[in-house]
Amino acid sequence: MNNLSKEALKLHKKVKGKLGIKPKVPLKTKKDLSLAYTPGVAIPCLKIKENKEKVYDYTWKGNTVAIVTDGSAVLGLGNIGPYAALPVMEGKAILFKKFGDIDAIPICLDTQQVEEIIDIVKKIAPTFGGINLEDISAPRCFIIEKRLNEELDIPVFHDDQDGTAIVVLAALINALKLVNKKIEEAKIVINGAGAAGIAIVKILYKVGAREIILCDREGIIYKGRKENMNLAKEEIVKYLWEKSKKGKLKDAMVGRDVFIGVSGPNLVTKEMIKSMNRYPIVFAMSNPIPEIMPDEAKKAGAYIVGTGRSDFPNQINNLLAFPGIFRGTFDAKAKKITEKMKISCSLAIANYIPEKKLSPSYIIPSALDKDLVKVVAKAVKKSALE
Repeated sequence: MNNLSKEALKLHKKVKGKLGIKPKVPLKTKKDLSLAYTPGVAIPCLKIKENKEKVYDYTWKGNTVAIVTDGSAVLGLGNIGPYAALPVMEGKAILFKKFGDIDAIPICLDTQQVEEIIDIVKKIAPTFGGINLEDISAPRCFIIEKRLNEELDIPVFHDDQDGTAIVVLAALINALKLVNKKIEEAKIVINGAGAAGIAIVKILYKVGAREIILCDREGIIYKGRKENMNLAKEEIVKYLWEKSKKGKLKDAMVGRDVFIGVSGPNLVTKEMIKSMNRYPIVFAMSNPIPEIMPDEAKKAGAYIVGTGRSDFPNQINNLLAFPGIFRGTFDAKAKKITEKMKISCSLAIANYIPEKKLSPSYIIPSALDKDLVKVVAKAVKKSALE
């Protein structure tokens, strides 16, 4: 156990949970009590009964997110279950508060049945202004998000899909500026056909990318493939390069401009990067051990390297997206988070860095830049209102 591990364990044991409830109103006198609770509380109850939308005026609903997980795909730890997932969900909640001033409550469910998860979330929805799905394994996560978006009147966002795709697009926009290529002409290979990989394909296609190859453990996904397919993979084929054919990742990377990894450790070799086009862009984002270490990718000739790690430049971190997109959604009183809102979020993140300041080691803002949230929220709100 290294020093960081020891310190993290000590912190969590000392505070016994990174969250707490803090009242916004005083409770020092009988009048305080009668206003905040009985009998005064009955008045807003009756107003909400008359008009359900008044719940946004008189309760915390309009600024509160449920962070919902079943613990089936937590970080790089895998299916560790709801109890072990709780520290991660608490961490996500404090990020919502610290960066977006949004109250967030972890909801760790002791079921991995799709219909049960959908039913539970629908039943708790009156309490919350939005749902952030977190660390739910593919392909179930696609079904859950789609159904909840259709059946709820509050925004639903799956951060592993939507957040990752938004930040990857932002980083790629700036990386392509540096190599003077348009996204429409970029030759892209993505490794990992789970929640993140499939969402990345969709958002890149939406903004004009057409030559996209997607790989999973079997290799290249192509029309007519039978091995290791599921509904999500079969549906994504229509967004992939029509000339995709059978092959492995090393075959897919030959002559590519961009590699995006959302898969697993040590899957990319120096030889693979050398086989790419001139000025290759490599986003090796598996965490904590990437598909190839950033310094190794650089040695192999990668011009721009992005990573999921905080100890190298160009950390492609979902923290750049989710506080701002929910802040903007809440400020606009939007009922859904649309594709247009997601793309506006990507553009706001990318354009936050002036072009003259862009460099191969600086294509994405710092995840700790709190001013970015305001810029993202403003762009998302504008897109929502339009």
